[in-house]
Amino acid sequence: MLPNVTITPAAAKFINRIVRFSGLPAGAGLRLSVTPGGCSGYSSEFSAEAAPAAGEQLLEVGGVRLFLAAESRLMLNGITVDFVETATTSGLSFIDPNKEACACSSAESAPKVGVTKIEISSIGRGRPAAPVVAH
Repeated sequence: MLPNVTITPAAAKFINRIVRFSGLPAGAGLRLSVTPGGCSGYSSEFSAEAAPAAGEQLLEVGGVRLFLAAESRLMLNGITVDFVETATTSGLSFIDPNKEACACSSAESAPKVGVTKIEISSIGRGRPAAPVVAH
């Protein structure tokens, strides 16, 4: 079963740029793996891929093609995916309207948003760039 996911225009723009700049052919999408973790309740990893892997399903929403494993489909049901950029961080944000903010002291004023850090090595085909060797 595919989840009911909302993707904001900012998130769609970010995801589509990752896929477009990956150099993959038309029909490529973003493999998104979401797991429980952190104060926000969500941790994620992603990479641009040509097609879904075995066991993944294609979810097309808001002009975005997501390849999701069963665990991620369960985690994303009812979630809004946004892209947040501040002076100190940027990344995909998973907003659960039914979840309260973390109760830890560092999150007293935190909104109900989880920001996932973006590693440059995540952009592309899921492989880090080869190191440059000077001769």
